[in-house]
Amino acid sequence: MITHPAFSCAPWNLTETELNLDVLPQSESVFALSNGHVGWRGNLDEGEPHGLPGTYLNGLHELRRLPYAEAGYGYPESGQSVINVTNGKVLRLLVDDEPFDLRYGQLHHHERVLDFRTGLLHRTAEWTSPAGRRVRLRSTRLVSLTQRAIAALRWEIEPVDEPVQVVVQSELIANEQMPGGEGDPRAASSVDDPLESQEHHADGTSLRLIHRTRHSGLLVAAAAGHRVQGPTGTQTHADSSADLARFTVVGRLEPGQRLCVDKTVAYGWSGARSRPAVRDQVDAALAAGERTGWQGLVDEQRAYLDDFWDRSDVEVEGDPEVQQAVRFALFHVLQAGARAEERAIAAKGLTGSGYDGHSFWDTEGFVLPMLTYTAPLTVAHALRWRHSTLPAARDRARQLGLRGATFPWRTIAGEECSAYWPAGTAAFHINAAVADAVIRYTHATGDTAFERDIGLELLVETARMWASLGHHDHDGVFHIDGVTGPDEYSAVCDDNTYTNLMAQANLRAAADCAEHHQEIARGLGVDHDETEQWRAAADGMAVPYDKRLEVHEQAVGYTGHAEWDFDNTGPDDYPLMLHYPYFDLYRKQVIKQADLVLAMFVRGEAFTAEQKARNFEYYERITVRDSSLSACCQAVLAAETGHLGLAYDYLGEAATMDLLDLEHNTRDGLHIASLAGTWIALVSGFGGMRSDGGELRFAPRLPPEITRLAFRVTVLGSRLHVEVTRNEARYSLDDGDDSLTVRHFGRRLTVAPGRPAVRTLPDLPLRPAPQQPPGRAPHHRTPAVKDD
Repeated sequence: MITHPAFSCAPWNLTETELNLDVLPQSESVFALSNGHVGWRGNLDEGEPHGLPGTYLNGLHELRRLPYAEAGYGYPESGQSVINVTNGKVLRLLVDDEPFDLRYGQLHHHERVLDFRTGLLHRTAEWTSPAGRRVRLRSTRLVSLTQRAIAALRWEIEPVDEPVQVVVQSELIANEQMPGGEGDPRAASSVDDPLESQEHHADGTSLRLIHRTRHSGLLVAAAAGHRVQGPTGTQTHADSSADLARFTVVGRLEPGQRLCVDKTVAYGWSGARSRPAVRDQVDAALAAGERTGWQGLVDEQRAYLDDFWDRSDVEVEGDPEVQQAVRFALFHVLQAGARAEERAIAAKGLTGSGYDGHSFWDTEGFVLPMLTYTAPLTVAHALRWRHSTLPAARDRARQLGLRGATFPWRTIAGEECSAYWPAGTAAFHINAAVADAVIRYTHATGDTAFERDIGLELLVETARMWASLGHHDHDGVFHIDGVTGPDEYSAVCDDNTYTNLMAQANLRAAADCAEHHQEIARGLGVDHDETEQWRAAADGMAVPYDKRLEVHEQAVGYTGHAEWDFDNTGPDDYPLMLHYPYFDLYRKQVIKQADLVLAMFVRGEAFTAEQKARNFEYYERITVRDSSLSACCQAVLAAETGHLGLAYDYLGEAATMDLLDLEHNTRDGLHIASLAGTWIALVSGFGGMRSDGGELRFAPRLPPEITRLAFRVTVLGSRLHVEVTRNEARYSLDDGDDSLTVRHFGRRLTVAPGRPAVRTLPDLPLRPAPQQPPGRAPHHRTPAVKDD
């Protein structure tokens, strides 16, 4: 999309300078606004044309039965799907009885601008109706980051050269007709007319609709209020029915006159409260939003984002597209979690219905690492949501014959929603990702209250699962058999290296935390014998290694499998999962996403530098990157092992995953974890940042194309500013009274307020370039300068 001439490159915004209906579904995703609670896709104000209508509330879902050709014990019986709830974005326009529809008449100008600093989506259009009436339209919308139930827009219309009569219809619409599915398993399942009307209301300038989901039984309410500024004689009225509430404005405009409509929309839902309570909730939220007013909401939004960018901005000199992409990524990842507040962060956030709105391990594995150092409060909320689902996770563990808790592979409300057990139930590494997120958050923030009240129980229950899932052999080696690691082209294998190393860290952290909070741990039934069992399992953990090839195995026996026939696999055969049976993929050496490579990133201390180099070279030649999560991991290890050009190419792929629609499913929503991967590729890749027990380590190196990289991370309440140029790195504290100890290429240094530390960069080790599968090398990136 950013290569299309309609899209321009600018450091602080994404601009579309003309309407391109061919990429309308994709543009609806990239222009989406949300706050983690409410999500509005970037649909046109007038509602049509559209690719995928989308208004989402985090956690609001419908149930559907999961189909099985042959049912089996332990198979989940029902799935959960995000649904399109009441649409409050719509403002239809009639110009002298002609509907404002950009498919008809003549469109002279159309521009949309998403501003990352203000959180506003601006639109301007100039259009002549089929009858020859020319009008100019301006609109601005926001989803509030400060008032989580509120979304709002300002809408202005004016004639260009002669008087016109205009009718504006501001609507709340439920049960919109949705487009049919396209057979892509990554898209959402179809849920038709999921909402049953409970109440509708229209009075003066206010509208309200209340519905209940047909099967999950959740109440959802939407209310809208309006403020109209127009010429004398402008009239308004309101009406409502079961699935539609409408506020109508009628007026006559002379050239130079404008009609302005401010619309404030409030949302609320509940599975426990009564209809009157939900009605009162949404009415109260609307009252607060209207009292703040349009300009007040705009000012609050800017202040919130000013603070975020002060703490989190990443500056990239030398590649304007990457600079734009990383700020686009930071903005959208923030939107996904800012006000989620003990709800999940889904794989697509609230930008689309892809993957049915489910949350995966992506959240803890990729999104929370970024947010831990940029917006840590959102991480605490996300982990509190995981904690709230422990009852369902314990039930699932018991069903599988395990102790502790087994978190679901994909879910909205906490129950397992994956109908494909080899890549769902068997992907136990979700437990380790949850534990890893707990460990990282507590180390980075020093939040002992969270560790005591939330983190300890999560660590204990995940450790119990590993202890019961694995077993010791006669030599005391601890094995975890029959699991699926991050690479979903290798299912139900024994001793997956990533899973084992992550479980090892989980077991040790649980034992340490339980000993640190002994009284609370005893309340959870933890005793000395259990923690010793955890330590024994961790100390004896199997880590498969092929002595003949001198590489770690992705899983035991993996390097003995037949290699995939890449020479006879054409470019149209990717992604492989859409063109080959999993049976064939599972038996061959072909990798969907970096698995062992990810292990070397997150558990780097378990490998020597030479092992990392050999492992990376071996697995690079069989990794096809059919997952959006692969490129950022490969970028990090390519940078660490000295392949800076390759790392830069992988950075480009991660950064443009949605902006270039590389996976061909941006229409269903953005890849939130891959967006976070842009930050990971820059900060952990070229910035070389790792965390070792809470102490940050840096080993920065830049590719020739990037002349300067600067980023800020928040750790233990201090804001550390890291600036890397070709030959040196500068570490300084932007705020905080205490000094901070970090490591630069292994050497400890102390950074204090007003006393930055500057260190040179060592020479880069030279290694032969690794090879990728034929046709699967990342696109060679050449920075292109575009006009702002």
